[in-house]
Amino acid sequence: MENINQAVDYVNERAFIFFWPIKDITLPSLWVATNGDRPVPDEHDDPGHRTWDWKDSLLGKQRWYYARTLRRRNTMISMTALPYFYALSPNYGDYQNDYLDQYESGALTQEAKLIYEALLNEGPLDTLALRRLTHMQSSNSNTRFNRALDDLQIQFKILPVGISRAGAWHYAFIYDLTARHLPQLSATAGAISESQARLYLLEKYFLSVGAARRQDINKLFKWRPEESRRSIESLIQKCAITDNIELSNSRDEWLALSELT
Repeated sequence: MENINQAVDYVNERAFIFFWPIKDITLPSLWVATNGDRPVPDEHDDPGHRTWDWKDSLLGKQRWYYARTLRRRNTMISMTALPYFYALSPNYGDYQNDYLDQYESGALTQEAKLIYEALLNEGPLDTLALRRLTHMQSSNSNTRFNRALDDLQIQFKILPVGISRAGAWHYAFIYDLTARHLPQLSATAGAISESQARLYLLEKYFLSVGAARRQDINKLFKWRPEESRRSIESLIQKCAITDNIELSNSRDEWLALSELT
């Protein structure tokens, strides 16, 4: 992979990938697709880090969706696949009020609520401004602040849309509300049922990895066991995947694309 357009094409082909490879999780990553299966170096001048430049240059451009979503890791999702993820998120179309119901039910922390409200009231903000407005500027607040940012991204409530040169490092993400940044997303996702969304994402997953164990699916998507089981059974009935596959180097039962068996 040599340029940013090829990177976008790759994400579109795979539907969703990690930015960097994640230990013990089988899923393509932009790093490996671009640089091969070698460790991510600490040196900032390594030529492989052009993937970082590609990612930053496309923030807010709607060429792909980038945020910490799957496994709380940096994930790239195609704009075609995005509504299927959003259909499984706890967002119901009224982004100005839905978060309050979640907070009152205990599904949203106070820190996440404060960050969300700051963005709701002030518009896109970088992390330094968010810390200031939510009174989480001290080092003692780092864990709570970062956890809340992750929680909101996992729920597809916020995403980074740009880079600010603020702070000592002259580098800070600018965040916005997902529903405000992508106003058409809620309506598009609203036409997709949860079962349709899981089936679509699971089929895309197998098209990317070829074969997987049930525990691999559960580890990646974090669906409830019964939801995961039904989705797997639906793909088996469609003859998209085959179950009870035995591999010579594994004691586990595997599922695989039917075309590979």
